[in-house]
Amino acid sequence: MKAVIGETYGPPEKVLQLRDVGMPVPKEDEVLLKVHAAEVDIADFFGTSGVARLLGGGMRRPKDPWCGSDVAGEVEEVGAKVTCFHPGDGVFGTVNHGA
Repeated sequence: MKAVIGETYGPPEKVLQLRDVGMPVPKEDEVLLKVHAAEVDIADFFGTSGVARLLGGGMRRPKDPWCGSDVAGEVEEVGAKVTCFHPGDGVFGTVNHGA
């Protein structure tokens, strides 16, 4: 799986990297999505530029290096406690940990 990661502060074009990362496993109250579209927005800019330091985003480096918060895709897997989504469902929304 690929992800955009920003582990240091600076201009997005210099600090963001596209990397291969391991496939996540959903916890019992989470869903795993096959992403069709993801958005990097102003919150990601603030996170990589260092403005987030003022809001508790990490003094020396970002606390959360994952980018993207808006996502659209298809449910691939659901956790044991998830009852309102099923594999194959089309979804869109906002995520907390890298779209």
